[in-house]
Amino acid sequence: MNSLHILLVDDEPDFVENLAERLRLRGFAIHTASNGADALELMRGHQFQGVVLDVIMPGMDGLETLREIKKIDDTVEVVLLTGHARVDAALEGVRAGAFDYLIKPVDIDELSFRLQDACEKRALVLRSRST
Repeated sequence: MNSLHILLVDDEPDFVENLAERLRLRGFAIHTASNGADALELMRGHQFQGVVLDVIMPGMDGLETLREIKKIDDTVEVVLLTGHARVDAALEGVRAGAFDYLIKPVDIDELSFRLQDACEKRALVLRSRST
């Protein structure tokens, strides 16, 4: 089975590094970005099956980044990460097209399962479009 290519976007360097390594150990191919603008640049140059996106970031926040990601690739599935105080923003993100949201600190196994589900949904969408 090929690795699922995931873009991890968060402005906290230690968090991104730790989470990226833990996801790599579970077989995911991980690219990282520290802000929305860098994430969009990576989206334009790579094919990702999923994105893990922090809601609260300086500059372009996660919701704005989500909307722009969906303009680049409407099939990519996005899992939002948020703190307890920002669940309302995560729900707004789901309404804007995010696959799901998880609350920080995130359980790595739960995130892995959600990413697998998100990528399976994307694959089904792509198959249905090609028939």
